[in-house]
Amino acid sequence: MSISLTDIGYVLKLDFINTITVSLLALYIGRLIKAKSKLFDNIGFPAAVTGGLIFAFINFLLRELHIVTIEYNTSLQNTFMMISFICIGLSISLSEFKKEGRRLFVFAVLSIFMALFQNVIGVVIALIAGLNPLFGVLSGSVSLSGGYTLSSVFGEMIEKMGVNGAQSIALSSSTFGIVAGALLGSPLAVRIIKKNGLEPEHIVEKKDIAVIKSPNKFDITPQSLFINLTLLFVLMSFGLFISMLFQKYTPIILPSYIPALLCAIIFTNINGQFHIMSNYSDLIDILKTTSISIFLSMASTSLKLWELDSLIFYVLLILISQVVFMYFYAKYVVFKAMGSDYDAALMVSGICGFGLGAMTNAMGNMVEVSSKYGYTAHPYIIVTITGAFLIEVFQIPIILTAINIFSK
Repeated sequence: MSISLTDIGYVLKLDFINTITVSLLALYIGRLIKAKSKLFDNIGFPAAVTGGLIFAFINFLLRELHIVTIEYNTSLQNTFMMISFICIGLSISLSEFKKEGRRLFVFAVLSIFMALFQNVIGVVIALIAGLNPLFGVLSGSVSLSGGYTLSSVFGEMIEKMGVNGAQSIALSSSTFGIVAGALLGSPLAVRIIKKNGLEPEHIVEKKDIAVIKSPNKFDITPQSLFINLTLLFVLMSFGLFISMLFQKYTPIILPSYIPALLCAIIFTNINGQFHIMSNYSDLIDILKTTSISIFLSMASTSLKLWELDSLIFYVLLILISQVVFMYFYAKYVVFKAMGSDYDAALMVSGICGFGLGAMTNAMGNMVEVSSKYGYTAHPYIIVTITGAFLIEVFQIPIILTAINIFSK
C-alpha cells in the first residue's frame, strides 16, 4: 500500500492483499443487502456486484471531491476467473445434450444468432455515433448474453488494449441488461400465452424441473481438497500455456480461460467413462461459487465510474436498441421457431432472461410464468443447457472475431 500526491489529488494504491480484503468486504455487504431486500434478490443482482458497485461509487465520490482516488491491484482477478470457469467445465456432462435433440439444437442456433445480432447492433450504432466499435461489442453480447462474467473478462482485455472505460462500460451495460431482462421476459411470455390461448401439456411438479440432479456427495477432507486444487492448477497451467502459444504464433487473441474451460470439459467426460479420480462435486461447487464471487466483487469494486461520463448517452442508445431487438426477436422468431406452443412461450421468457442479463433472470422469468400456468420440464432443460453453457461456448468465437477485427 502506498499514497502519493498527483495532479488529480492524493492517490491511494492498494496491493493485492488489500484489494482482496476490500473485495471480500464488498461481497459481505452485498450479501447482507440481498438477504434484506426482496427487490435485489428477485431481480437477480449478484451480491458481489451489488457490494462492489457501492465501493466503486464511494471511490467515485472521493475522487470527485478531490479527497483521494483509490487504485486497486487486480493481478489475482484473472486467477479467480480461471478457477470459476474450470469448475464450470468440471460440472458439464456432454450426455445431457442428447436428451432434447432437435429442439435443443434449434434453440441453441437461435441463441447464437441472437448473440451475433447483438454485436452487429452495437457496432453499427457505435460507428454511426463515431465511437470506437469495440464499445459496440462491449454493449452487445459481451455484456448482455455474456453477463457479468464475460463483461469482466473482455472489459479488462479491451481496457488493456488502450480503450479507456471499457470495463466500466461492459459492467454497467450488464447491470442495465439484468434489469431489462427481468422486466421484459415474463410479461412478454404471459402476453403471448393469453393472446394465443395457450395451455401447458405434461404438467409436472416444481421439484421435477431440476436440470442437474444431485450427484453423489463426498466428505470434504484435506485429501480431497489437495486432489482438486492440484487438478485445478494443472488445468489452469494448460490454459495459460495454450493461450501463450496462440499469442506467440497467431494474431488471434485467445483468453486463457477458454482452453482451460475446454480442457476441464474434456477431462470430466473422460473421467466419467474411466473413473480416473473421484468426482468431488460438492467441493468443486464450493470452489466455483467462492472464486466467481470474489472475481465479480473485485471487478465491480475496481470500476472507474468517472470514465462513463462522455459515453453514457451513446451506450444507453445502444442498450435501448438491444431491448427493442430482443422484444421482436423473441416474440416473432423464437416463439414461432420453437413451435408456437406453451413451452415455446416459456422459452421466450428464458431467452429474454439470459439474452439480456443472466441465467438467474431466465430461471426467475420461467418460474414466474410457470407459477401462473403450470410447470413443464422440457423448457427448463433446453434453456438451462443453452443459457448456462452452449451460448457461452459458441458466442466467445463471435466476440473474439469482432475484437480481432476492430482492434486493428
